[in-house]
Amino acid sequence: METSKYKVDAQGFYGEFGGAFIPEMLYPNVEELRENYLPIIESEEFQSEFRKLLRDYVGRPTPLYLARRLSSTYKARIYLKREDLCHTGAHKVNNTIGQILLAKKLGKKRIIAETGAGQHGVATATVCALMGLPCVVYMGEVDIARQAPNVARMKLLGAEVRPARSGSRTLKDATNEAIRDWINNPVDTHYIIGSVVGPHPYPDMVTRLQAVISEEIQSQLQEAEGRPDPDYLIACVGGGSNAAGTYYHYLDREHVRIIAAEAAGKGVETGESAATSALGRPGIIHASKTLLMQTDDGQITEPYSISAGLDYPGVGPLHAHLFQTGRARFIPVTDDQAMEAGRELARLEGIIPAIETSHALAVLSQGAVPEGSLVVINLSGRGDKDLQTYIDHFKLA
Repeated sequence: METSKYKVDAQGFYGEFGGAFIPEMLYPNVEELRENYLPIIESEEFQSEFRKLLRDYVGRPTPLYLARRLSSTYKARIYLKREDLCHTGAHKVNNTIGQILLAKKLGKKRIIAETGAGQHGVATATVCALMGLPCVVYMGEVDIARQAPNVARMKLLGAEVRPARSGSRTLKDATNEAIRDWINNPVDTHYIIGSVVGPHPYPDMVTRLQAVISEEIQSQLQEAEGRPDPDYLIACVGGGSNAAGTYYHYLDREHVRIIAAEAAGKGVETGESAATSALGRPGIIHASKTLLMQTDDGQITEPYSISAGLDYPGVGPLHAHLFQTGRARFIPVTDDQAMEAGRELARLEGIIPAIETSHALAVLSQGAVPEGSLVVINLSGRGDKDLQTYIDHFKLA
């Protein structure tokens, strides 16, 4: 493993966070991944195939776009990393392309996944269609209703979408169901986790596959501005895969300030929030130690956000470590602030962002970025999937 204050250590921890707190039945699956993920993804054969698919199938590199009207409004130079222009409409496909190649090299014949906003489910269904593997996607019943276009896409691509009907019937519960499936099908099934959560090696593996984002930002910013480093990097954080990919190559460049926008829902103290940094404390969820919203006796608190992709009671262990060490500043953003930021981008730049991304954009209106700063915001997904939420919120129909 690389020597870094902020990257994973040999035991799978980021400071005190991370690890693999798994039931005995899952040990063979996780151990197989832990032993093989680095040799496989660092091999010349894997990298050649991965990079070719990212270029020819996903459409990378994605543009780094200078948002001139947005920049004028906030008196800064604001670049948008256009992950919304990836095939399937979000950054999620970077990870699923990598994991499907890994699964095939491990001889797996069946793929399962969890999804919240549906973008990871679509990205998983897409690569399973590409590679001819059967796909089951677990999705909370609430999310199935509010992300109907993505459910239709998954089914059209040939995936089976199974509803999670327990708990809050959102992302946390879909993940629970996927883990149960994996325990029951340990030999032939690979679980493509969609974020930087779960047992080691998933947080590190997903981060490495998403790090193509920060790799491209460096070279694109060098070309556009004559320097590879922005003053500020901003991304939204739920589990946190788009943020991990945005931050990765900058983690040890401490002059680059990192901002994570998290979902405050109806307000941090309202009881309807998913602001993990403000409300969480160390705990274990989905086989990883991290910051977790929980009651005094350790029961997980139900999260809430208008954004299905940020509606999660924890955060990836990398992000918990970045928060605890002060390397990243976490800013809570309410539903209303996010929706206004999404509409602002649509009207200033002609880009309708995913509501997850709108949380990152909302940081600008909170005065977190000084005038004259060079800023990169990861535009992690497009807003097609959220059109009905925009229509309802702004009464557009």
